[in-house]
Amino acid sequence: MSDLVARTGRHHQRYEDGCRLVAGCIPFRYGDSNDSGEADYENVEVLMISSASGPGLLFPKGGWENDETVEAAAVREAIEEAGVRGELMDLLGYYEFKSKSHKDEFSPEGLCRAAMFGLLVKEELKSWPEQCTRMRSWLTIPVAIKSCRHAWMREALEGAFCKWHAAKMKSTKGQLPDQN
Repeated sequence: MSDLVARTGRHHQRYEDGCRLVAGCIPFRYGDSNDSGEADYENVEVLMISSASGPGLLFPKGGWENDETVEAAAVREAIEEAGVRGELMDLLGYYEFKSKSHKDEFSPEGLCRAAMFGLLVKEELKSWPEQCTRMRSWLTIPVAIKSCRHAWMREALEGAFCKWHAAKMKSTKGQLPDQN
């Protein structure tokens, strides 16, 4: 049983122009490096979680609440849904989608706008709030792309995260960030 408790309810969540504002992240880590000790596309793994409402895998994300920054919301969702902590990296972009399960008086059509970040994982918790309803899976990027339940998450991974990561590796000359 986790000592942490997941936030629930919609009454403290942010909305803008009929859209529910959401924050999430693409948790990642590095596996074995190549012979030169540099990071590359093949040794990056991303963490995906099972959906509580059907097949397919997701990245942790959820409502951005009034008492927190978007960055704090993304970090909180990673802890609540995936049981990981780490270093929040750059904003990857904003993604709009329609939620079938989260329609309410403030967003009657279920429109959502998600701010997605990279999260370099430094700790996997043994116990976390949603561990009874979520399974964690570390996947290579090609497998994760095929496993994404939602097209917008696939776009965030393939279009934004991969480009961001390649640029980051180029600017650091392939040196891996500290994962400890």
